[in-house]
Amino acid sequence: MEIAGTGCPKCKLLKASALEAVKDLSFTVEIEEVIDIDTIMEMGVIVTPALAIDGEVKSVGKVLRKEQIKNIIEGEK
Repeated sequence: MEIAGTGCPKCKLLKASALEAVKDLSFTVEIEEVIDIDTIMEMGVIVTPALAIDGEVKSVGKVLRKEQIKNIIEGEK
């Protein structure tokens, strides 16, 4: 799972929600912070924060709640 953003408050909130979601689902998932602007642009992300799973961008420009992230993860099964 990747959180794309430059470390702004919204990016930190998205990461915290992702950590909570993973914990609730009892998954072991590495959450990578992508902070390099060029890499973020290569992902196709123009507005941060963004959430990607296995390299596929699932959300852009939103701070998703824990439940929303859980739904995305569960849809990936």
